[in-house]
Amino acid sequence: MIVREQYLSQIIPLIDKPLIKVLTGVRRSGKTVLLSQIQNYLLNSGKTKSQIITISLESKMNARFKNGDVLYSYLLDVCQTLNDTAYIFLDEIQTVSKWEEVVSSLLVDLDCDIYITGSNSKLLSGELATLIAGRYVQIHVYPFTLSEAKQICIQNQTYKSDEILFENYLKYGGLPLRFSLEDISLEPYLSDTYDAIVVKDIVQRNHIKDTNLLNLLLAFLMDNIANPFSARSIVTALKQEGINTTVDTVLAYIGYIKKAMILYSAQRYDIKGKKLLSTNEKYYAVDLGLRNCIKSSNGIDYNKLFENVVYLELLYRGYDVKVGKTDDYEIDFVAYKGSDTLYIQVCYLLATQETIDREFGNLEKIKDNYPKIVVSADTPDFSRNGIKHYNIIKFLLNEM
Repeated sequence: MIVREQYLSQIIPLIDKPLIKVLTGVRRSGKTVLLSQIQNYLLNSGKTKSQIITISLESKMNARFKNGDVLYSYLLDVCQTLNDTAYIFLDEIQTVSKWEEVVSSLLVDLDCDIYITGSNSKLLSGELATLIAGRYVQIHVYPFTLSEAKQICIQNQTYKSDEILFENYLKYGGLPLRFSLEDISLEPYLSDTYDAIVVKDIVQRNHIKDTNLLNLLLAFLMDNIANPFSARSIVTALKQEGINTTVDTVLAYIGYIKKAMILYSAQRYDIKGKKLLSTNEKYYAVDLGLRNCIKSSNGIDYNKLFENVVYLELLYRGYDVKVGKTDDYEIDFVAYKGSDTLYIQVCYLLATQETIDREFGNLEKIKDNYPKIVVSADTPDFSRNGIKHYNIIKFLLNEM
């Protein structure tokens, strides 16, 4: 398994700091392996095995620890036998009742450094989360980027070319375990992972009874990645399929889906007015392999896939990503990081002059000095008027 330097570089400076390190991300995105890599770093830095306490809270062997009081008492007893700092790793903490009280008390009562993972984006938004407010750092873990996929394929001696790598990435996504599986096992693995997310992180956690509606809604959203729409338009579309529901129900279900981090939403942003718009968000899949295993349509829309993969790459690189809107035209992405802004148009091919003029023209209408780029599958360089054009594979591999 490759070392995930992007995340370790954020975590290592926080070791032994009085902050809870919170790793969030969709199920099977690599959080548990990342915990192991942190532990290896600690051992290589001179810490002893007895100082490292790891509990997988989804294991049946540890079912008793879902009771927060039991977990706290156990960790208190173990840590008090140590004469040095305890490094506590709690995997899938959201399964523990009142977990915030547990970690808050541990931080106060013990000489310890705490690392937790969770598969729920709202892990830190509840009332109890105020107990650890100001005492944690959250790091979001994504499936492998294309660059990481290339590293693992080279390591596994399965790398053939960047083009084949990219096609497989669009089809099977970047969940880390899939790179150690044979092709014949990939679709069952992705389907099982999808089912686990839906059952454990959406249905069971939110006590959903109408699973048929949930599955139809998910299939609709996955089919329509990168398309702007409102809850009302979704209700109308489902009604055409013979499914009657309400705007409130759709909004509630979308909220549950987003909490499970299987889908992200990008809000629309008025570039001229410099304000967020409240309607017609776009949705993107956390992993194209998961998306492709349940989408209901058979066709391949490379424009959607390209837009989705660029969106994920921007998130991985630390950008806050919006969909740009100004006058009567749209900018695919307006990406913010600190004081930096980046405008991006994404398309499959710049096959005609009309397409070139549309993609570049929308960016040319923005009269500021922030960088503007167009990303497509084309290899010739179509850069013009200060707007850079990049081949999508080179962009994703950061070989620009």
